[in-house]
Amino acid sequence: MKKPLIILTGPTAVGKTDLSIKLAKAVNGEIISADSMQVYKYMDIGTAKIAKEEMDGVKHYLVDEFEPEEDFNVVKFKEYSNLYMKEIYAKGKIPILVGGTGFYIQAVLNDVDFSEMEADTKYRKELEDLAQVKGNEYLHEMLREVDEKSAVSIHPNNVKRVIRALEYYKETKRPISEHNEEQKEKTSPYNFAYFVLTNERDTLYQRIDKRVDLMMEQGLLEEVKYLYQEKGYSKDLVSMQGLGYKEIIAYLDGECTLEEAVYILKRDTRHFAKRQLTWFRREKEVIEINKLDYNNDDNKILQIMLSILKERNINFSSNY
Repeated sequence: MKKPLIILTGPTAVGKTDLSIKLAKAVNGEIISADSMQVYKYMDIGTAKIAKEEMDGVKHYLVDEFEPEEDFNVVKFKEYSNLYMKEIYAKGKIPILVGGTGFYIQAVLNDVDFSEMEADTKYRKELEDLAQVKGNEYLHEMLREVDEKSAVSIHPNNVKRVIRALEYYKETKRPISEHNEEQKEKTSPYNFAYFVLTNERDTLYQRIDKRVDLMMEQGLLEEVKYLYQEKGYSKDLVSMQGLGYKEIIAYLDGECTLEEAVYILKRDTRHFAKRQLTWFRREKEVIEINKLDYNNDDNKILQIMLSILKERNINFSSNY
């Protein structure tokens, strides 16, 4: 019998956090954060990290577990998620993947195999240096020459994923997009429900703008100053390349005004949300829930989700 798995995802600022707590309480579940940034300690405001009191007694995994100087990637996410899911099943509970990093979710849901590629740290360093000297676009063009599909789906500024795709091609002599397509066709080992929360674009963009304004009020500038200037974390770290951090660092380095940094952060977050929606809608067997259809009422949405879980025989109380 396949073990149950619930996924709750959607674009940034759509309102996943509150609903995820209600869902976890209703199904006797525990939450694994599928967010590439909330995993880092000290990075609270810029990641819109859930606070302890907001968890309302629901156990969360992969929140505040890594130091900012540590590299966290999809391979580590899958490794840690599999360990935590075993723990959750052993308690007779259901794991719920909650977050907006679609590639992470795909890796667990489809049991994506990453063993084909061994790390070549020397080549990775060469690529990182190239990005520093010649820019992200240069590296992205290198990728386009060997893997057009990946170049289309990976943003030039997502240097980490561009490098990983180039590493994969060097190691295996085939495009990583080809590998990813093969992995997507695999049958999931889980009895799953994959919920994608959405909203009207204008509403979502307004929520994003308000969230950024709130982050500034809560002290995002001070948080980044502390990490960058006092703690000395390099702007080249994966963690410091996240939305909300690289823009403020640009201001601290004198590359723009604070007003410009905030404008860029809002703009880039909106673009990011659009790319997230594109990703999720490409995935197989997703259940899209538009909040507008339920008057943005989480309780109504929860009831719909619970009825779908019941239809799929995703049991709330069995031991696995």
